[in-house]
Amino acid sequence: MAQTQTAPPTTGPATWQPKVVAFLCNWCSYAGADLAGVSRIQYPPNVRIIRVPCSGRINPLFLLRALQNGADAVLVSGCHPGDCHYISGNLAARRKFALLKDLLLYVGLEPERVQFTWVSASEGGRFAAIIDKVVEQARRLGPNRKLVKPL
Repeated sequence: MAQTQTAPPTTGPATWQPKVVAFLCNWCSYAGADLAGVSRIQYPPNVRIIRVPCSGRINPLFLLRALQNGADAVLVSGCHPGDCHYISGNLAARRKFALLKDLLLYVGLEPERVQFTWVSASEGGRFAAIIDKVVEQARRLGPNRKLVKPL
């Protein structure tokens, strides 16, 4: 009788990879991500990008929902200060997410799970470096289990 071999488990601490959701403004940060792709700049495939018109239009509840649905980290990236296509949308976003980090701390979740950055359309390399940093930080924090709703 032939013995069947079972494949090693593909889940567990050794194979866990963080899931990152990135909300990118259409005009600058998404264009920077596009430049990174066109330039074939390598960055971790752990990120799922959501394109938004402006970082200032992101409701902080979207970030909480991403964490609740299993994201291990969330990145919000907009235009540099003074370069927003909607005048001051990125400055409004910065204020919102400063408050959100305080809320995360209050509810017992690591504020480092939510990151806010500026990336222009010409900064493909910077975008890739930021993704590397966010994924590495999420890896250090481990899986997000505090806000995740049970299946």
